[in-house]
Amino acid sequence: MIERACDVADLGVILGIWAHPDDEAYLSGGLMAMARDSGSRVVCVTATCGELGTGDPVEWPPHRLAAARARELARCLEILRVGEHHWLGYRDGQCAQVSRSEAVARLCDVIERVRPDTVLTFGPDGITGHPDHQAVSAWTTAAFGRAASPGARLLYATFAERRAPRWSALNESLGIFPPGYPITTPAHLLAVDLVLDAETAARKVRALAAQETQTSELIAGMGVDCFTAWVGDESFAEPRAQRLSGSSEVPLDRLPSQLEEGDPAGDRRR
Repeated sequence: MIERACDVADLGVILGIWAHPDDEAYLSGGLMAMARDSGSRVVCVTATCGELGTGDPVEWPPHRLAAARARELARCLEILRVGEHHWLGYRDGQCAQVSRSEAVARLCDVIERVRPDTVLTFGPDGITGHPDHQAVSAWTTAAFGRAASPGARLLYATFAERRAPRWSALNESLGIFPPGYPITTPAHLLAVDLVLDAETAARKVRALAAQETQTSELIAGMGVDCFTAWVGDESFAEPRAQRLSGSSEVPLDRLPSQLEEGDPAGDRRR
């Protein structure tokens, strides 16, 4: 298991494939920063601009929010020193309606060009159960199976089981996760389990703060110290380990109503 910054280089070339701006920073910002500091290549792919990620669509109509979030993501990746980024250009909230064969083919092309040693993405649960997250997980898993080099690793973002006692009450109060989420993974099934050092955690928070349309109210409400601790762990599991821990893909017609597009509680973790 990778638990120390000095071991992150063992992941080699990293390709992260995510649904919305800020997914990459919330789930792998510290890991990306550590990898870049060790000299590793890191490439990020984002499926949508997250143009529906607001509770105030009058102030932030989709075209305006998309442009703002694109700028924010560029600044976020600059802080993390990630210089390679690709947009897929799909519509926020509509990934489940995209042609799977088209999306998988596009990701196969990215994988063949980047030749990653490690691919990071959501597990089938999508962390928050968001349909876009689940769709991206399915596309990435299929593309990895088709195009990845022998020996490459696919890792799914997850929450370490040890985090639940500390954060379950706060998570429930924030309304970010539907009932039963986040699905946690026991320590012995984790492939990566990082507790970020103070410097890396602060850098991750700066990267997230750069995505201010999504994070400013959350950081202000929680306070910087609490927010830093809340995002201060990053964990990933092999696909088989997630299945063993009980995670499985949730049918889209059974998703809770608060994750329908346009709802602010669902949007905060887009």
